[in-house]
Amino acid sequence: MDRLEAMSTFLTVVETGSLSAAARQLKTPLATVSRKVSELESHLRTKLFNRSSRKLVLTDAGSSYLAACKRILADVTEAERAASGEYTAPTGELILTAPVGLGRAYLIPILADFLKAYPDIKANLLLADRVQSLFQEQIDLGLRIGALPDSSLIAVRLGTTRRMVCASPAYLAAHGTPRTPDDLAGHDCITYAGFMSPDVWTFFKDQIAVAVPVHARLVVGSVEAACDAACAGIGITSAFAYHFRAALERRALTPLLDEFQPLPLPVNLVYTANRFLPIKVRAFLDFAAPRLKKVFAELEAPAFQMEQVLTEPKDRPE
Repeated sequence: MDRLEAMSTFLTVVETGSLSAAARQLKTPLATVSRKVSELESHLRTKLFNRSSRKLVLTDAGSSYLAACKRILADVTEAERAASGEYTAPTGELILTAPVGLGRAYLIPILADFLKAYPDIKANLLLADRVQSLFQEQIDLGLRIGALPDSSLIAVRLGTTRRMVCASPAYLAAHGTPRTPDDLAGHDCITYAGFMSPDVWTFFKDQIAVAVPVHARLVVGSVEAACDAACAGIGITSAFAYHFRAALERRALTPLLDEFQPLPLPVNLVYTANRFLPIKVRAFLDFAAPRLKKVFAELEAPAFQMEQVLTEPKDRPE
């Protein structure tokens, strides 16, 4: 039995909540995950989980062993990084994660400049609209939107981003402009899987969240597709400001219902609190954080600046 591999499998089972979920994340057959956990329990001569219910529950021994596994695996990871020279020079592989739209539009250009400046570093950028475990998936840095419930992470605040509702001028000319969230009942809306409910959107009235039924005329697989569909005049959609930036600048979309949106959400670069910070991570933080702060400052410019973007003529006389 490979004990380190068994520990890593055990940790994945705990974090995902079940053997089957761990198998999917590890891309390993369920029988293999179950066997590794059983072998680990046989080796330790104790039960790590109570299997009396549908959800696995750690035993007292399992809880104690979990803490030891996290410490041991973290030490092994640090030893491997130290051996590869990551603590003496900016070198090695830098693994990052970010939401798809934010990563594509803003992180990739910064990453391109960073790789030119540091030729001995290579990068692996994981774009996904789900929160990934930095520790379990051995990710160096994550770009995250929203509150950070995991207190073991260190966060570098970059700014904020807010939700927006938009539609094309052509759609609004044909169907009218909604003035309140309740007006959406008479409009065609565009929603997308995994980000919002297909038939209920949340707005705020007098600082109170209100669920508003909407008519989902089109459901697509990504927020980028929803923005494209809105530009095509199919209906109204909702996303973060950075998703709409390019379309707003070329006046393909018009913002709606801004006064009913929730407060902006924080955006952070996060990393795990190891005893030693690899130089490649420090180099990226020093390089990327100021640039990303500038990006979010521009994205969250006062509303009147966005009004100027929407109303100024494209062509200026010489």
